Amino acid sequence: MVNYVWLAMMICGILVAAGTGHIEVVTKAALEGAQTGVSTAIDLIAIITFWLGIMKLAEKAGLVRGLAIMVRPITGFLFPSVPKDHPAMGAIVMNLSANLLGLGNAATPMGLIAMQELQKLNWSDKKTASDAMCTFLALNTSCITLIPTTIIGIRLIYGSQDPTQIVGTTIFATACGMSIAIFADRLLRTIYRRQGR
Repeated sequence: MVNYVWLAMMICGILVAAGTGHIEVVTKAALEGAQTGVSTAIDLIAIITFWLGIMKLAEKAGLVRGLAIMVRPITGFLFPSVPKDHPAMGAIVMNLSANLLGLGNAATPMGLIAMQELQKLNWSDKKTASDAMCTFLALNTSCITLIPTTIIGIRLIYGSQDPTQIVGTTIFATACGMSIAIFADRLLRTIYRRQGR
């Protein structure tokens, strides 16, 4: 659906530009947008590389294992069907840690590994997502972000006076989103079970 919206906006823009006799604006905007996208991506490489390195160091130093032990009561509550020492739990913790730092790019590979490991525990029906998989998906897409590093980096690149000003509102907004996701996951699971499915 979103693809159709973008296509409609592009076609409308081209038609308006052609109708007003300024079709060259479309080409200029496309070229400037591409140039801005490439330069922004190159500038962000340093920031993302730094935080990915920090994540790798944390993993090698055993901090991830320590973090897993610290959050075990929470992960045990959220994922009761996953054994505490299963590889899925480590991947889940790594994914959530990357999301906490606002590193969606680093979180994605760990999220895929977590889903693969959770699928190995999905004994009942391999074609249907397990409770743990649904909970993880809800957490992955709505995880609280304590340090929105990518957004701070973009604000820094474009000369923001105070690039970290968004930290408080980001924490609040993502905490609300995650709380609602967990609540909805639990509520829908309860309703589903009561219906005997």
